[in-house]
This record gives sequence, C-alpha cells and structure tokens, in this order.
Amino acid sequence: MRLPFIQPRMRDYSILPLARSHSAALSVLHREDFARPWTGNEFSDLLAQNTVFGFAAFETGKGRAGPVGFVLARLAVGEAEILTVAVSRAHRRQGLGRQLMDAVLRRLHAQRAEALFLEVDETNAPAIALYRRLGFREVGKRPAYYQGEDNRKSNALVMRRDLR
Repeated sequence: MRLPFIQPRMRDYSILPLARSHSAALSVLHREDFARPWTGNEFSDLLAQNTVFGFAAFETGKGRAGPVGFVLARLAVGEAEILTVAVSRAHRRQGLGRQLMDAVLRRLHAQRAEALFLEVDETNAPAIALYRRLGFREVGKRPAYYQGEDNRKSNALVMRRDLR
C-alpha cells in the first residue's frame, strides 16, 4: 500500500515592527535557542535605543497570541548588525527566518545602509544556509564565542552582506 506524500501545511504570518511591550515574549523565545538568553529587561533596554529596531512574526488568525519569531538589529553610521534572531521550534521550516530577514533588509535599503553584519554559530547549518542564500559571505571568525548548554564552545562566523 502506497501512502501519498503529505505536505506540511504552510502557515501565514504577519511581520510587524517590534515594540518594547514585546520584550517579555522575546525573552521566552530567546530561551529556546540560547544557553544565556536575554531577559525581558535587556530586550526593553535595547528597544529603547533609537539605533535599534526589529520585527516580530505573528501567526495570522491567532488573535492576541504572542510572537513566534523575531529579529533585532542595530543601524549606526551606515552599518548595521543583526543582534539576535529566534524562531519558535514549532514554527521553523516555514520560511519565517527569511521573512524576518527580508523585513530588516527592506528597512536598511530604505535607510541607505551600506552593509549588514551578523555572527552565527558555525554549528548552525540551517541559519548559515539561509544567510548565504541572502547574499552574506564569511568575513571572519570569533574563536570559542558561543557556549552551549553542555559547556562546549563553538566558533562564531562573522558574515557580511553589502547593501549598495
């Protein structure tokens, strides 16, 4: 008996600007991916800075449900950096990381930024693949930058995308 291939249902998301009121929910999402997650107060303090901005993804049709993914960035003197990105495990492989990064890139193009930098754990193959598809290239490495829950250290790849 052959079973037909079942395609996972793609979800719809709204990508909206981050607000300080999202800080507690961002901390919960950040906890899923980082051994030293940022607190709600840390997110709030960052979002209070006029150089910091970001976007949150909300599942369409879920009412007042919190964000299921976000990206936080900073822009100063024509150069930008991704501070952090997180997507809930339940919402991965839906193109959400790409949608969030596209929102950042659109804003940076509108503000005439020259370059965007980010750091990514060299063991995070899905993220590295996404960043390469988005036109980022490796420009450096930070040895033993990340520490996992098992206390093992891994390198950070420094990546750059020119925007002009």
